[in-house]
Amino acid sequence: MAFEPPRRLVRALGETAPDGDDWLEKLPEAARQAVSLRGLTVERVQVPGGRSSLVVLVRCADGTPAVLKLAPPRSRPEAERAALAHWGGLGAVLLLEGPVTEGVLLLERLHPDVSVRSLPEAKALLEAAGTLRRLWVEPPGDDAGRVFETVAERTGRQAEAMRASADAEVVPLVDAALTARAELLAAPPEHRLLHGTFRQSKVLSGERMPWLAVGPDPVVGECAFDLARLVRDRVEDLIASPSGAATTRRRVKRLAESLEVDQERLRGWTLFRAVESGLRARRVGRTRDAELLLEFAGWL
Repeated sequence: MAFEPPRRLVRALGETAPDGDDWLEKLPEAARQAVSLRGLTVERVQVPGGRSSLVVLVRCADGTPAVLKLAPPRSRPEAERAALAHWGGLGAVLLLEGPVTEGVLLLERLHPDVSVRSLPEAKALLEAAGTLRRLWVEPPGDDAGRVFETVAERTGRQAEAMRASADAEVVPLVDAALTARAELLAAPPEHRLLHGTFRQSKVLSGERMPWLAVGPDPVVGECAFDLARLVRDRVEDLIASPSGAATTRRRVKRLAESLEVDQERLRGWTLFRAVESGLRARRVGRTRDAELLLEFAGWL
């Protein structure tokens, strides 16, 4: 079978590696080797798929449906492997046994086309929040824990990029976001293993449990950082609504209360993450996304 990477993946990797990336060139052969090594039967490549990995629907030798995922080093697949192993299927997709190959994961098959985003908004937020709560566990204390970035480390890199790309138009927002980050990092209330990139589309329907999280970019830090990305889900609908700003503030309050997270800390991390994502979108030419995110950040 030809393992053609979906256009969405090619486009997304082009944004993060504009000078070229030989991982895509080697991907078809890497996929063939991964399938052969594990004795898998290929059904199809998942399309449109994700923005950071190739996802292939397969069956194991015993007929069990599974997913083969191949990701480049910049997507930190080994951190994902460690997080999924630590969660052990509680709230997240199950990591299946088999040969360990760098950048290759064999995962439990969920329903790839059914996420909580397909539910009405209020129900989707409720189900997503419940899934996220189960992931917030103590990080591993052995060598496995060293593979995870901390919130301070990740946002430190992001803060440098934000300062470098801030023009006069967005300086006030960037200053507010960086001030919020500094205050939040001064006294974090807990130290948990976090999903890192959690949103409604990362929660898929399963057989073992109704909803399970996929695609973590795990990080260790406070829970409000993880919840912040969920606050801006369906941001295009929020911006289009005359009551978008008020709805956003109510969402911050409701999510903070339901997951027992400090409301001001959630607001601060939501501001930082929205500004960071908005500036990153501007840098790669996704102007419309940038406008939505920066307008959203201005409400906070």
